[in-house]
Amino acid sequence: MRMKRLYKSNKNKIFFGVIGGIGECFNLDPVILRLLWVLITFFTGLGPGLMVYFVAALIIPKKLQQE
Repeated sequence: MRMKRLYKSNKNKIFFGVIGGIGECFNLDPVILRLLWVLITFFTGLGPGLMVYFVAALIIPKKLQQE
């Protein structure tokens, strides 16, 4: 059994494709993940949530080809 790799999504993205890529990797609806991220970021403060998102955007690779 081959494990799925985490990539930024090319087709399901709003800013950088981070949350879309997480949704594709774990077979979750990206809309639900985005809502959860907004709620968590709102209730914990904008700084940490935005910082985590931008760090993820820097370290998660782009998907170069269809796998």
